[in-house]
Amino acid sequence: MTLMGTGERQLTDQGRERKQQILDAAAALFAERGYAQTRIADICETAGVAKGLYYWYFENKESLFAELVRSMRQQLRRIQASAMAEGGDPIERLCRATEASVRFMADHRAYFAFVEGEQDDEIISDVLRESSQLYVADAEKLLREAQRIGAIPDDHDPALLAFGILGTVGHFTQFHRSGRLDLPVEELAEFVSGWIRRALGAT
Repeated sequence: MTLMGTGERQLTDQGRERKQQILDAAAALFAERGYAQTRIADICETAGVAKGLYYWYFENKESLFAELVRSMRQQLRRIQASAMAEGGDPIERLCRATEASVRFMADHRAYFAFVEGEQDDEIISDVLRESSQLYVADAEKLLREAQRIGAIPDDHDPALLAFGILGTVGHFTQFHRSGRLDLPVEELAEFVSGWIRRALGAT
């Protein structure tokens, strides 16, 4: 899955806006119809652009999808990194990143519902796996530090704990998206971070 050299082009503000317009249209259609059932022509029509402009930014549908997932991953990573970079002990930083992740997934529920339904697709699963690995690595680093200073017990592998956190966030947000959990997003975010803190045995 390759993205043609569009990422290297110097786009104007208008160009970036138009490219984002195409990405937003694709995200909405993917969520509504699924990846396979969405045609480039449908994306162009929804975005209100000609096919020629589409191909100026993207080589094909696969490259657009890769760009969409990359963009969402970067946005999520930025908010996670920002939360982790703030002051406090490692568990406080990890909990802030967890709450930020829950809010982000709620704000972009259509996108996450789409990728959840399409994750058996090999292309999609490969891109999502890369994103998950980055978060697990960040969490594992904080967990190791928390164990070193005695903030949590050291009787479990930090990598295993990091995967547990990833799964907890993923499942609670999925239940919220599907309507099985009916509560405000902020309350959900605080609950999930508290759940993780208790599960880790944080002091």
